[in-house]
Amino acid sequence: MNRSYMGKILMVDLGSGDIREEVISDDLYEKYLGGVGLAVKVLYDRIPAGADPLGPDNMIGFVSGLLTGSGSVFTGRWMVTGKSPLTGTWGDANCGGNFSPAIKKCGYDGIFFTGISPKPVYLFVKNGKAELRDAANVWGKDAVETEEILLAESNDKKAKVACIGQAGENCSLIAGVSNDRGRIAARSGLGAVMGAKRLKALVLAGRKLIRSNDRAEIKKLRLKTLVFVKAQPPLNQGSLNAYLGKALRMFPGQIALDGMLYKMMLKKWGTVSMNQLSIEVGDSPVKNWDGSNEDFTGRKSAPINPDVFIECEVKKYFCASCPLGCGGICNIKDRNSVFDETHKPEYETVLALSGLLLNEDLDSIFYLNEILNRAAMDTISAGATVAFAIECYENGILTLEDTDGLELTWGNTKSIVALIEKMIKREGIGDLLADGVKAAAEKIGNGADKYAMHAGGQELPMHDGRNDPGFALHYSVEPTPGRHTMGSMMYYDMYQLWKKIKSLPNPGIVYSKNSKYKADEDKAIKAAACSKFMNVANGSGLCLFGAFLGLHRLPLFEWLNAATGWEKTPEDYMEIGERIQTLKQAFNVKHGVDPKKYMPNERTIGLPPPKKGANKGRSIEIDRLIKDYWNHFGWDADTGKPTAQKLDDLGID
Repeated sequence: MNRSYMGKILMVDLGSGDIREEVISDDLYEKYLGGVGLAVKVLYDRIPAGADPLGPDNMIGFVSGLLTGSGSVFTGRWMVTGKSPLTGTWGDANCGGNFSPAIKKCGYDGIFFTGISPKPVYLFVKNGKAELRDAANVWGKDAVETEEILLAESNDKKAKVACIGQAGENCSLIAGVSNDRGRIAARSGLGAVMGAKRLKALVLAGRKLIRSNDRAEIKKLRLKTLVFVKAQPPLNQGSLNAYLGKALRMFPGQIALDGMLYKMMLKKWGTVSMNQLSIEVGDSPVKNWDGSNEDFTGRKSAPINPDVFIECEVKKYFCASCPLGCGGICNIKDRNSVFDETHKPEYETVLALSGLLLNEDLDSIFYLNEILNRAAMDTISAGATVAFAIECYENGILTLEDTDGLELTWGNTKSIVALIEKMIKREGIGDLLADGVKAAAEKIGNGADKYAMHAGGQELPMHDGRNDPGFALHYSVEPTPGRHTMGSMMYYDMYQLWKKIKSLPNPGIVYSKNSKYKADEDKAIKAAACSKFMNVANGSGLCLFGAFLGLHRLPLFEWLNAATGWEKTPEDYMEIGERIQTLKQAFNVKHGVDPKKYMPNERTIGLPPPKKGANKGRSIEIDRLIKDYWNHFGWDADTGKPTAQKLDDLGID
């Protein structure tokens, strides 16, 4: 039977240079899928308890989704995985681009590295042969330069590259991994693991076929999905999105968002469609989470309205198997930049470098987007760290002497740019800040932790739990803390899981805003369902934005059955998602991590409640929400540790 997984992984020992293939059983795929599920099983079994994340015993894995290359759409994501040096927990980072199919075309579902190389190297795989090559000529180069040089060396126009930039080489704990000239698997600090291992890059040039059990059925289902993707009525000016945000803020009820509306906005503008809307509605944190829409008004946020980004967009950017194309390449020659072009900045990047810092300068955002992409440094963490430094300076904890003479004040574009450049180089004050807010606060002391907005060590994304408590809950309970791509109340509305799994609650079209802030079992059920579902998505290589179409429009479970020949029900797949989540949590327990310490900074959960702005007076009963979530998973409600009974029920040894 043809199946969409390759059935093998590649194991590389960087210390000894040993490279070997391993066969993976069909049973393991049925229990864990591919992608993040395959990775957590491999790494849980093989990373010894207490391993130093930057030491030889940690492993880093590059995995492709089970559905990548199967003929389905929105399923071209790849993931880098390992023990996070930023949080000490299970770490994974999800990325678009075109690297995911390249892993499978080499004949593997994952490529895993252990040990530390005595010198900089990169892995080259072609025609069934894998070898480590000297990377001395690209060590010190940024990610874009590295990719260009290694592609030329490969002498293969179809080769794909994943690599680190200066941030990873410098072992910055907020470093990621880049592919396709600046598409970054940014979170969890896994670029630092590559840097510590002296692994500069992977260059993959395979030609193997990716098969599926029933491509005709996959195509039939794909065509139905494309009907919804192509539907695109004309949309008004992007500047009007700010007024939509104001209207949603003032509307007395909470509207359950249908993903078709967001899809239409993505197709026209990309993720930047939400910039001003999110500020106005209270979704985007402002001024290091201490401000509000009143501090970054529509006039101040006008430079980041969606239209300004598509005005300089010269072509759409599509990830592997994506029919939507929310990305873009922007011409920035005339924007006081040394660069000709950059990937269109994403929502998270724009808000982390604007509203979070009260920075109104668009040219600086384009420039910082490109240098952070080239350094392969997480833009969320970079912006959050600068916001932390500004507030420390504002409160006298950092002085001009500490900041190398930089006047770190809100909206001071010149100092913001200079500080991020220093972080990339680990130069002066930048060396202190290059490992993120938690590490910096511990070194600075003197109450600096009060201004460090993180959960479990990872800087928080640009979604405010005081607007949507589901974000705050997932920041606090995901085995990779501070993660915004798993679930929220809004995400649950868009996934529309209840249309496939009848036991799940239907939120209705409109519900009370006040009900969002009441901790109850219903919210635990919804949050747990989001976590389970997104583990299936990340095991399949599914893009979050594809999931937003809703499961009645995007047939994920049906594609999995058609691709593998399985006959699993939606409930069966949700159990797989539960197994993956539980093994991630068991990974953390194995490594001595206390799940209770994922709790985000009190300011971010409304303790005390904000006194003004869109989220005025709001706070979150986070303790109750966390306990209900753990209890729903069958974990100990007081400790967050999976029980022996739950492990046994899920068949986890």
